[in-house]
Amino acid sequence: MAQHFVRAGWSSRSSSWHSYEVETDWCQLEVAPIEDPNVLLNGVVDPQRFDELDSELRRLGLRYSLELYEGDGTLVRESQA
Repeated sequence: MAQHFVRAGWSSRSSSWHSYEVETDWCQLEVAPIEDPNVLLNGVVDPQRFDELDSELRRLGLRYSLELYEGDGTLVRESQA
């Protein structure tokens, strides 16, 4: 999964035995396997670039639910594919 982001120009580094961090200047995500073939992505994204992350995940052909929260835990936006 991390290699898909690397091919799109993101950087990647191992963060544990099975997880990776992928990063660009506006987003940092932890990519962790949870149950085959599912992957958990969590992290920080510039709220103004939420749509760009959504588009990148769609381009990769992934099934996902993407949620953006305020600092107080309030759900601001959500997208699914």
